Amino acid sequence: MEQRQVIEDIDVHIEGDGEHTIVMIHGWPDTYRLWDSQVEQLKSRYRCVRFSLPGYELGQPRQYHDLDSMLTLFDTIIESISKGKPVTLLLHDWGCVFGYQYAMRHPEKVNRIVGVDIGDASSKDLVLPAKAKAILLGYQLWLMLAWNLGGKVGDWMTRKMATIFGAPGEISRIHSGMNYPYHWRWSSVFMKRELGTKPLDIQVPFLFIYGKDKVGMFHSSPWQRKMADIEGNKVVGLSTHHWVMAEQPEEFNRIVGQWLVEADALLAPLDLQNTA
Repeated sequence: MEQRQVIEDIDVHIEGDGEHTIVMIHGWPDTYRLWDSQVEQLKSRYRCVRFSLPGYELGQPRQYHDLDSMLTLFDTIIESISKGKPVTLLLHDWGCVFGYQYAMRHPEKVNRIVGVDIGDASSKDLVLPAKAKAILLGYQLWLMLAWNLGGKVGDWMTRKMATIFGAPGEISRIHSGMNYPYHWRWSSVFMKRELGTKPLDIQVPFLFIYGKDKVGMFHSSPWQRKMADIEGNKVVGLSTHHWVMAEQPEEFNRIVGQWLVEADALLAPLDLQNTA
């Protein structure tokens, strides 16, 4: 049975009552509903926690969040629902960007991560073809402009881009208020201001699943090899675009479920030490 808690004006949805808690964080232009299939698959074994990013639900007040305010929100939610135990993060898109940063700042609160389609996207090792660079720059600046315009024009621009990219959410519920991460990202460039992000350094068991059928990747080949070579980690590429979990849900769920079970065995001795 689903439970709901309101934490910092965010509706937090909780299903399942397993020993381990999985916190699912989406990106643009999705909501907590992105994870419907994964919750159905995992809730018999795990406690699944998900929420929509602030301002993402249609009808919510327009609000801006930068890295610090987003990580503060994540920490408040995780502190409230974790029962004092480290959680697993299941992340996609901007959820990866913010979620990785959270894990690096709070290593004692995260014991493993499943990252979907976003890796070391800001690394100098990531070399993109000219076409991919042009697409990346074009759509992100478009969405930044849509955020700043707001209203019907901003909503139209946002829905247009979501349609072009095949976002799985209901188009009528997509709006310009979802675009503040792009404003945060690019305003720092134009104003020559530091983002405040740490270089990506994942020190917990890590499953990375990415779509192979994109114009350009959001991770570098050296980083992919480095992650895959670490014991306990796994890297899988599927024949999808960006929304891997929506395009191949059965295969995605199988891979995630199997890896989590394997990781459970690795975490069991640590759990015993913590309870001793």
